[in-house]
Amino acid sequence: MGSSIQTETLTITSAGRTLKHYLAYDAAAAARRPGIAVFPEWWGHNDYVKRRARELAALGYVAIAVDVYGDGRLAADSTEAGTLMNGLFADMAGTSERIRATIDALRNHARVDAARVGAMGYCLGGALSLHAARLGLPLRGVASFHGSLGKTHAAQPGDVKAAVLVCHGGADKLVPLDDIANFHKEMSELGVDLTYISYPGAMHGYSSPEATDKGAKYGLPLRYDAATDARSWADMQAFWKRVFA
Repeated sequence: MGSSIQTETLTITSAGRTLKHYLAYDAAAAARRPGIAVFPEWWGHNDYVKRRARELAALGYVAIAVDVYGDGRLAADSTEAGTLMNGLFADMAGTSERIRATIDALRNHARVDAARVGAMGYCLGGALSLHAARLGLPLRGVASFHGSLGKTHAAQPGDVKAAVLVCHGGADKLVPLDDIANFHKEMSELGVDLTYISYPGAMHGYSSPEATDKGAKYGLPLRYDAATDARSWADMQAFWKRVFA
């Protein structure tokens, strides 16, 4: 990764929480460029989501690793992660407001082309990215990696402005088959530009190198798959090139 990649903290306050987002960009690039908000797994503001932001910066984007829980909080274990995640869904009004504020902060950044902004995420972050699309936020695209597909907001036809990419593990045991069927039906009824890719044999967490160890430690059906990680990252790059063109 080039030495011109810079990082800094982008702090905002919304719905009673102070969010300390991790911002990454290529300081050598002068022109405004597309911005991408990267929502994390349920573990919170960890090194993984920050690495993804830096990798996106190296591809020419301004990226933020989103601090979903506030104050840069990181769960100590799966029990705490579940508690923190459930807290987000118990207060969807506050969570939605913080997502809106985060996207606004990204769009208003001096290095970002406000007309070309997207969101993506992993596991919990995939669900939050799709939620941002359902809210009708001004996004060119959203991408979900092994994310939950259930909805917490009922969008109406015309609400979703974003194209949608779903990168799903074909052997994911944490996303019910009914949710997949209902998601396809929902996207069709909403008239969404959907690209849905199922990777045969890939399990939940396929993109995270820590997934296999965490799955074993906490008794969860998680497994890293290097080939699927690389393929889904390439599929994502093609998606962003298309929607930001």
